Amino acid sequence: MPSSHTPMSSPSCSQLSTRRAVVTGAASGIGAAIARAYALAGARLVLSDRNAVELARSAAACRDLGAEVIEVTADVGSREGARAGVEACVKGYGGIDVLVNNAGLLTQARCLDLTQAMWDEMLRVDLTSVFVSSQCALPFMIDQRWGRIINLASQLGIKGGAELCHYAAAKAGVIGFTKSLALEVAKYNVLVNAIAPGPIETPLVDGISQAWKRSKAAELPLGRFGLAEEVAPVAVLLASEPGGNLFVGQTLGPNSGDVMP
Repeated sequence: MPSSHTPMSSPSCSQLSTRRAVVTGAASGIGAAIARAYALAGARLVLSDRNAVELARSAAACRDLGAEVIEVTADVGSREGARAGVEACVKGYGGIDVLVNNAGLLTQARCLDLTQAMWDEMLRVDLTSVFVSSQCALPFMIDQRWGRIINLASQLGIKGGAELCHYAAAKAGVIGFTKSLALEVAKYNVLVNAIAPGPIETPLVDGISQAWKRSKAAELPLGRFGLAEEVAPVAVLLASEPGGNLFVGQTLGPNSGDVMP
């Protein structure tokens, strides 16, 4: 699989300079890359994850870039965990402007082999977390008549994936939730959108078989998996003004050509 590429340039340091942002699943992968991109863009950050050790490393990297950072060790698949990040942002920074729902997990199994526990945990972490975190943040965003909610979906939520029924179902749910919520809250200047990356080289895909990854890479017009740093600028765009002002209920696809809507 070819790996040569030219990383995208860093966002302007002024794009998010007045914004207060919560990023879930921020310890590694796409979440950590978005956190760093937001730090470079000047946002004040609340970073949330279940993995306290990796979260601390991600937060330190953002502080090294000059950002204010609050760390919250929490499971956002529960209402208590979701509320913890939002409340930390409101308490620490006086409100919340941007919510990035990135927390997720990925496991692989044929539908016939999926257990109820695997199915339930996938939907809890990858879909329910988006609902409960959004519900916690919305009252503050609606009250101030400004907000951005950015949900991490997947191109597999659009096209499906063999041995990934539970994951694709959860991500399709994220896309449907994004569109429906966008219709409800755009009138309050709260814009809700999704990012549906293709296969990305992150710790999330470590549990997927090499055979699956080789087959998937061969299908991609670009010929390679993406990098987290190539997805993060999309989250900066959606949170920015005027760049993100007209995106309502959209699903943006940095996916190496795997899906062309």
